Amino acid sequence: MATIDKQAVFARLGGIRGPDDDRDIIRRGMVSDIVIAGGKVMFSITVPAERADAFEPMRKAAETAVAAMDGVTGVMVALTAEKKPAGSTGAGPAPSPGPGTGPAPRRAGNGPRSTAQSGKPGVPGVSSIVAVASGKGGVGKSTTAVNLALAMKASGLRVGILDADIYGPSLPRLLGLSGRPEATGERMLKPLDGFGVQVMSMGFLVDEDTPMVWRGPMVVSALTQMLREVAWGELDVMVVDMPPGTGDAQLTMAQQVPLAGAIIVSTPQDLALIDARKGLNMFRRVDVPVLGLVENMSYFQCPHCGERSEIFSHGGARREAERLGVPLLGEVPLAMSIRETSDAGRPIVVAEPDGDLAKIYQGIARAAWDGIQKSGSDNARSPPKIVIED
Repeated sequence: MATIDKQAVFARLGGIRGPDDDRDIIRRGMVSDIVIAGGKVMFSITVPAERADAFEPMRKAAETAVAAMDGVTGVMVALTAEKKPAGSTGAGPAPSPGPGTGPAPRRAGNGPRSTAQSGKPGVPGVSSIVAVASGKGGVGKSTTAVNLALAMKASGLRVGILDADIYGPSLPRLLGLSGRPEATGERMLKPLDGFGVQVMSMGFLVDEDTPMVWRGPMVVSALTQMLREVAWGELDVMVVDMPPGTGDAQLTMAQQVPLAGAIIVSTPQDLALIDARKGLNMFRRVDVPVLGLVENMSYFQCPHCGERSEIFSHGGARREAERLGVPLLGEVPLAMSIRETSDAGRPIVVAEPDGDLAKIYQGIARAAWDGIQKSGSDNARSPPKIVIED
């Protein structure tokens, strides 16, 4: 396969002009940094927000021009716009009250969840999709998501995990994976295998030190492609490791696929729980059932003397779960072995499958799967039931 040169891509885009200017999009400074991953080329074009429709033919022309280059197997081009200053006016439609590219989130009605989630196309071959989210970063969400997926896999389920954190992908390091996904056919990539779990992450497509300087629409495009243009195969459940917060990625997942539920990860202290509450309420607003809360870093137990210290307080997630009427799925201690095995790319559920910490994650997996079955995934195929043996 021919090597794709970034300067050659810029040169090819030099022939593309907008609808009302003789200058090309390169000279006008409209093209973002170009990311090349294997045979895929990704970039965005900055246009006036109120005239996005008029610039769509230009976007298609740019996509077609790059797709014709030797060695290119796929192109992702998104139109993006600078945010208008506060108080500015324009002829375009009024902005939606929420972030994202789809309709603004609405409050959940009194009807069943299946009504809100029906009509959204599922991912081919995937029975249930579960989002693991947090209101803020640094609470151990990715570590929880990985060990949850591995615990489900160990219990007999066919599992995949999608790293939806475009800006800070963690799964390659947590699972000790490297390399590029292989192309399996037209516009399809083969996920990597991590201890029997199918894995896809933006971290496989760009170097670890490369910053993703992308605006929201580009993030949405990348996430949509990792959902729809990956050969996931037949899965009982896909675990989605969400980025922290309540932004574009969360709304994209809630609006584009029928989520079976969301799991919120938090540490016990009040400051973290405030943000966890925001994340929980966001999923409720878009009619996604919350399967429960996980209290991570619940306490610290000294590996030498056995003394227990509640560094971040304790029990906050339990009290919050009771207040909000959702289950507490489990309490995970702050343990050196979890950090060490995660850094080594061999998570605790794999490294010490019979240990006490692995059993905590297995309990969370069992409780989460019970919640998935009760919530009634739109595509459920009755996969094997999790059985945890003591």
